Amino acid sequence: MARRKKGVAVHGWVIVDKPAGVTSTQVVGAVKRVFDAQKAGHAGTLDPMATGVLAVALGEATKTVPYAMESEKIYRFTAAWGEGRDSDDAEGAVTETSPVRPSVAEIEAALPAFTGEIVQVPPAYSAIKVQGERAYDLAREGEVVTLAPRPVQVRSVRLLGRPDAHHAEFEMLCGKGTYVRAWVRDLARALGTVGHVSALRRMAVGRFLVEDAIPLEMLRSFVHSPAAFEHLRPISTALDGIPALAVTGPDAVRLRSGNPILMRAGLFARITEEAGDSDDLQGLTVFLSTAGGEPVALASLAQGELRPFRVFNFGTG
Repeated sequence: MARRKKGVAVHGWVIVDKPAGVTSTQVVGAVKRVFDAQKAGHAGTLDPMATGVLAVALGEATKTVPYAMESEKIYRFTAAWGEGRDSDDAEGAVTETSPVRPSVAEIEAALPAFTGEIVQVPPAYSAIKVQGERAYDLAREGEVVTLAPRPVQVRSVRLLGRPDAHHAEFEMLCGKGTYVRAWVRDLARALGTVGHVSALRRMAVGRFLVEDAIPLEMLRSFVHSPAAFEHLRPISTALDGIPALAVTGPDAVRLRSGNPILMRAGLFARITEEAGDSDDLQGLTVFLSTAGGEPVALASLAQGELRPFRVFNFGTG
């Protein structure tokens, strides 16, 4: 007999304003306890020293985590010049120093080379796996970690200010997998010095904005309270940009059983209206829900059918 899962079936997203000094895993655990939820995950790690948006998925919302992780992010951060650190942030040990402090003009002249598609080597202290182990675990054990360079997208970056000769403040819009710590490290080298991130705040993950986030300590005060559910967002919140369609009851039953439904004329017309006219919609991902708005499935359009590849189930566990 299958063992009943602990907790209750809670489904949706909670947008937390993470404080400094706690890990992303600790935040997820706290959210899970507040809602007494069976299942939880997050859409992109924030380092312990970082603050800001940490999007936590509960229940069936965990099936949409990959879509949230693909979203663009906005960061505000401070670069500290003159000290290179092994973690590329303020928590690491100093590995190198330099007396050079770049001017505003020098910083702004260097920014175009660090905007657009760039190649960066992720920090040794990162969650990337090396032969099955996290790079930061290996680095903490004293092993030399060598990570492969990879392309990332920095959509835009601007210098917000230079409070003193030793620091510069920036705002960046970037794609998945971009490491702000690596960006600052490489910018510093291009400016003839060394540097690290001394403060980092994530302002947005796709549609999840810091102004809409609830501080972790406030959320903790709602433990097992109905007030917590005022901060639970729909599963579909993470699916911004994916065409959405309502399906009939019989179609919902078929889809939830893992079976495709035929692309009838009415559905096709609504898809083209949602997705925009296209000569070839094959492979298009569509979010399907009931007329009442309950999520049913994520499906792919292929050969005249909508074929479910992620089905949402709302049993009690």
